[in-house]
Amino acid sequence: MRRHRIEPRRNWRKCVEQVGLTYHSLEDGTPYWDESAYWEFSSAEIDRLEAATAEIQRLTLAAGDVILERDWLGRMGIPARVAGLIRETWQSEPPALYGRLDLAYDGRNIKLLEYNADTPTALVEAAVAQWYWLEERFPKDDQFNSLHEKLVAKWKDLGPYVSEPVFFGHDGSEEDSMTIAYLRDTAQQAGLRTAALAMREVGWESAQERFVAPGRHPIGTIFKLYPWEWLLEDAFGEHALATMNARQQKPVPGKVPWIEPVWKMMWSNKALLAILWELNPNHELLLPAYLDGPRNMQNYLRKPLFGREGAGITVFRNWAEDEGAVAANALDAKAASGKFVYQAMASMAQGDGKTAVLGSWLVDGEPAGMGIRESDGLVTTNTSQFVPHLFR
Repeated sequence: MRRHRIEPRRNWRKCVEQVGLTYHSLEDGTPYWDESAYWEFSSAEIDRLEAATAEIQRLTLAAGDVILERDWLGRMGIPARVAGLIRETWQSEPPALYGRLDLAYDGRNIKLLEYNADTPTALVEAAVAQWYWLEERFPKDDQFNSLHEKLVAKWKDLGPYVSEPVFFGHDGSEEDSMTIAYLRDTAQQAGLRTAALAMREVGWESAQERFVAPGRHPIGTIFKLYPWEWLLEDAFGEHALATMNARQQKPVPGKVPWIEPVWKMMWSNKALLAILWELNPNHELLLPAYLDGPRNMQNYLRKPLFGREGAGITVFRNWAEDEGAVAANALDAKAASGKFVYQAMASMAQGDGKTAVLGSWLVDGEPAGMGIRESDGLVTTNTSQFVPHLFR
């Protein structure tokens, strides 16, 4: 793998806006979508990354069984009131769509950093923007990217198991709005009727005991780009649990299947990292990780169990807090509730002063593509830049 510098397309902003990447720049004008560079891989490296993604997915499936068999949800900080529904949805397998593994790869070793299984973003840039960039700049090369085709195919598979229109809810940010718009497009290409709404627009009719969209339209199926731990704390969180379609795959009148399903709380929770290490010690794709402290690790990261976009992560070198550590903001401090996982530091891809994290996507549990985020430091945050890739 190598990082190359390249002159961006003269009209790159217009190019990416045309394919839905309207949030291509940060507030200070710095490009978030950065095509002044790209990463080159060999086909053998892509094969390794794809195989590693499939193997990690296999390990997480086995871990889900163990977590429920041994009643470990409490260890993960998951509320007891949702444990029964997690068990039921794990067994009944209601509709589920996608996820993203964040991987460290230095050209030799591949290591799991975390699993974004509930509300992964950076999808438009991975599935669409970098593909059109490749076709324009390097049409003879290839890219690890079958996201679009696999998303459309998965929605076709889910057709008999959802009610129409399928609602798509988000929290109102531009990135989330465009992610929802793209996912709606993939569902529509699969032949499904869809509708978008903000999560704050979801209503509850007490008399009918049902969720409704604006105009009092009953909600039968909803895809939410909204974390389960947030939803459970909302005013209607208990209604979501009470009306959840947890036992059947197909639509049930008065019950709502949420996509992603509530069992994804096991995988979006960073306690999974410690459980995977406990169950598979010294596995070549895993990093040492613990829930009770750093143990004998000198260089490690402390991550809140429910933190997102790098917030709340603290870097320790030789047991001392790194000056460049990312401080927890109020939201993530609340979500963490004092619970953390301690994970060993990984060797990362480096180039031109940047540190790269590889986001390996899965659709229906199968490897589907890759996106790369770069940071000046060790922690990927919401300002880390997206850089395209190719392989030869």
